Amino acid sequence: MLSSGPGLTIGPARRQRQGPCHGNLGYTKTSIGHWQSVVAGSWMRDRRHPFYRGLLPPQRVASVELEPPKLSSSPTTASTKKLFFEPSGQPGSIVHGPVLTGRPEPLGASIDAETGAINFAVVSSSSTAVSLVLFTEADLAAGRSSFEVPLNPYVNRTGDVWHVMLPGLRDDLLYGYRVNGLHQDTDADSPGHRHDQNRVVLDPYAIAVLGRRRWGQMGPNLAYGEGGVLGLMSTWPQAAAALPAGGPRVPAFDWEGDRPLNLPMEGLVIYEAHVRGYTAHESSGVTAPGTYAGMIEKLDHLQSLGINAIELLPVFEFNELEYYSQIPGSNEYRYNFWGYSTVNYFSPMGRYSAALAEGRHVRSTCDEFKQLVKECHKRGIEVILDVVFNHTAEGNERGPTISFRGLDNRVYYMLAPGGEYYNYSGCGNTLNCNQPVVRQFILDCLRYWVTEYHVDGFRFDLASILTRAPSAWHPQQYDEETGQPVAMSSGGAVVSAEGIMTDGAGVPTGTPLPDPPLVEAISEDPVLRNTKLIAEAWDCDGLNQVGAFPHYGGRWSEWNGKFRDVVRNFIKGTDGPWAGDFASAVCGSPNIYANTQAHESDWWGNNGGRQWRGGRGPSASINFVTAHDGFTLADVVSYNNKHNEANGEDNRDGEAHNNSWNCGEEGPSGKWEVNRLRQRQMRNMSAALLLSCGVPMITMGDEYGHSKGGNNNTYCHDSDLNYVRWDQLAADPSGFHRFIRLLINFRRATPALQRTSYVTEKDIQWHGELPHQPDWAETSRLVAFTLSDGKGGGLYVAFNTSHIPRLLRMPVWAGRVWQPLVDTSKVAPYDFLAADGVLSAGDVTAARRALAMWTADHTYPVLPWSCIVLVSAPEDPTATSMIRRTAAQSVGSRSQPGSGDIGPKNPMSWATNLISNQPPPSPGPQRPGTPKHYGRAEHGTYGNMSAVSYNDSNASASSSPLTSGRTPSSASSSVSSAPPRQSAPQATRANWRTFLNGASEAAAAALGSASPPGDTGGAATAAADASAELSLAEQAALAQALNENSELRRRLGLNR
Repeated sequence: MLSSGPGLTIGPARRQRQGPCHGNLGYTKTSIGHWQSVVAGSWMRDRRHPFYRGLLPPQRVASVELEPPKLSSSPTTASTKKLFFEPSGQPGSIVHGPVLTGRPEPLGASIDAETGAINFAVVSSSSTAVSLVLFTEADLAAGRSSFEVPLNPYVNRTGDVWHVMLPGLRDDLLYGYRVNGLHQDTDADSPGHRHDQNRVVLDPYAIAVLGRRRWGQMGPNLAYGEGGVLGLMSTWPQAAAALPAGGPRVPAFDWEGDRPLNLPMEGLVIYEAHVRGYTAHESSGVTAPGTYAGMIEKLDHLQSLGINAIELLPVFEFNELEYYSQIPGSNEYRYNFWGYSTVNYFSPMGRYSAALAEGRHVRSTCDEFKQLVKECHKRGIEVILDVVFNHTAEGNERGPTISFRGLDNRVYYMLAPGGEYYNYSGCGNTLNCNQPVVRQFILDCLRYWVTEYHVDGFRFDLASILTRAPSAWHPQQYDEETGQPVAMSSGGAVVSAEGIMTDGAGVPTGTPLPDPPLVEAISEDPVLRNTKLIAEAWDCDGLNQVGAFPHYGGRWSEWNGKFRDVVRNFIKGTDGPWAGDFASAVCGSPNIYANTQAHESDWWGNNGGRQWRGGRGPSASINFVTAHDGFTLADVVSYNNKHNEANGEDNRDGEAHNNSWNCGEEGPSGKWEVNRLRQRQMRNMSAALLLSCGVPMITMGDEYGHSKGGNNNTYCHDSDLNYVRWDQLAADPSGFHRFIRLLINFRRATPALQRTSYVTEKDIQWHGELPHQPDWAETSRLVAFTLSDGKGGGLYVAFNTSHIPRLLRMPVWAGRVWQPLVDTSKVAPYDFLAADGVLSAGDVTAARRALAMWTADHTYPVLPWSCIVLVSAPEDPTATSMIRRTAAQSVGSRSQPGSGDIGPKNPMSWATNLISNQPPPSPGPQRPGTPKHYGRAEHGTYGNMSAVSYNDSNASASSSPLTSGRTPSSASSSVSSAPPRQSAPQATRANWRTFLNGASEAAAAALGSASPPGDTGGAATAAADASAELSLAEQAALAQALNENSELRRRLGLNR
């Protein structure tokens, strides 16, 4: 269907919101008839007559209205199809047959199925002349055209669409358009026009683009700027589009029956990835690093990690050399690495293609990307594209003319009355998204990527720009006698009485629309119906629509930046409303997506976005702690401030407000206590992300702790800063990769975390140190909850973000016990108790037995800045009874006089300190750099556990065997006492030996005295054997922890 004809409004958009169309408005039949008789007649009488480029106005005349002396039949009876195949007067050439009229649809280059001729159609409402330019690759590299076919405005134009058809065209050629018309720099009365006949521009609908074949390759060294030399400079050489493939010589891509996966949104775990950065590092070991093919070789990593959706940073054609220049103070050069500067929207990025680099046809890029999508689908991974419909690479008035600007600047860009560019994107221009032609272009593009490439969804960069009102212009008027353009008031801009640019219906340009036509059209489009639609619901002018982006029945999810901020603030232990906000984030942010009432500071939510508040479930929230722009996970816990000096902008770029904490020292640290705390915090934030309702998104490299050295804006670096270090991932010295892999797979196996509706009181209960007593004060550093699975089981999760340890009493669920699963305070692999080849099933059982003295009594100690997860499991009455008696007696032995030095209550927690070869430090003065108010500060220092004690009320509140028979003061003193300062690790080993032996002897004595009458000692012997077995298991777990710690210290070079 014709995308923009005279007065035509496309799709389901509301007509009253559209400005004047760029069709035949303002033209009378008299003016058309005049030009038809004066100019068209002479053209049709003499086909050798040169095209009258300088005078002809852009008439909106359909081919059927022209005087047809050469046609075989009358236009009133000739079929439209036959008319399209009529000769248009231009001669053939050695690369194509006689030129045909062509048809105005579809836009772009397409193959006629019956004849094999290629039809070209492009929108350009204000141009006075258009030529189709053909290139061989050799001529393209030389900066010259090979052939040019000028189009007849009376035969090759219908409405605003210029079209032509070429039979017998060689399919190895490339093409573009030379467009002539007004330019505001030379025509003062025509603001907003920027046609340049010296440029050859890309077809917006081009399916593949060739400029250079390899990433970072410079263009030819030509005399750019001189007459006849195409291209701008060696970093911006002339680019051209590939012709469509067709016929028996070009077999169709074999999808092997590939179909959309249609995974439920709530079940996704998204991995934000960069195609080049994923495999560019030499340690990837792939055949073609930094390409689609290279990424295919490493997809198994994502599958094993548990990822089922990848969100690819921009893969539409862009110019990586756009910013190319030497970075001041370094030997490196600045690249457009991320790709948020689109050159062409229908073409996959060519220099991500291994096939293109090898010299294959330009269209091979398309097949390589299709292969990537197909291989992802084979592994159960959906493909979501990060798309940039908010601006293009052409920038402001100082930018290059590549495509849209040279075709129809007034149509494609949001302009002010003087032709200035609105800059809601922060990148120099703003795409005029809700203008009818542009709106249809975006819809066509999205549909193409779904139908042609089988992609599963889109993430819209700065999506709030998609809701802004467009700018509108009156069509240019021409003098009937001279053919010259007529000056118009306000230069043709449709302005309000106050002189403000409008959308043509009185709405000021840039105003956020309550019912944006583009967003509505995307939401209701049948081809896009089952795709994932994700909005980055803000832009660079301060419009924030998080929680109220127009979602049309919940079709859209949103990047939830508030989740990131809340998690970072709570996990680092900041005073404020963070405990309550964190609890809401865990539930999927119902305060944002279910609450119909906007905060008083929410301008959009209280005005145009009011109707979009509420009504959505947890899957509306795309949860993330990090993203490509900002600190990596490792840097969030290693830097208080950004360090972007490597960008060459004096550290002025990048976000200054990062809500990060360096854990005691800025940047890389040789202090084990700092590095250990950082490892805890990384696990804590990952647990917060993956144990929350909503849709989690992980940033590439975070799965192994990739650092960018504190640089939070690495957009310009084609270096290790942005590359996955596969060598570091394989080494996994801290065990973090194992932890995150197990946690992701645990989430995917837990339906209670994948919700379509928000939790209720039946699903979740909140706790503090005691069950059902949460603390929501602004000084709270503890959030704990149980999450039911609806089948009698569930999870107990607690986050302690204080500098002091907590002893938590867990709720008692009849007939069930709590089995430890995650404890971020423990050294790997005991941070996640799962049999995975690193730990065996026996290892897991032994580790849980070592903690049974706590879990049997529904208690658990949580160290500072730690998270725990326990799973509810059916109780084994025999084992539980034995463990309780053993635990009670072992605690009784510790409560005897002189027993305060036998070690802490939790063996595995104590083992985490052995990694430093010394017990926890005794109380002492604060180390330099620690906060002044240690107990209430935002930041803290790891290691001073022995400096604090539980308060009396907490100690006495528990009636468990762990505290029975002791006064509150004795309970407090037993917890706060520190082991004596002996030589390490002999002191801790000696303490452990004393503790284990004492526990075994006390348990055996107690069980022996409780033997039933007539027993000859068998029961006591059996009980003693069971106790001894338990002690051996504990000792085995401790020995393994010591061995793991020793090996870990060796690999990190921390042995002292």
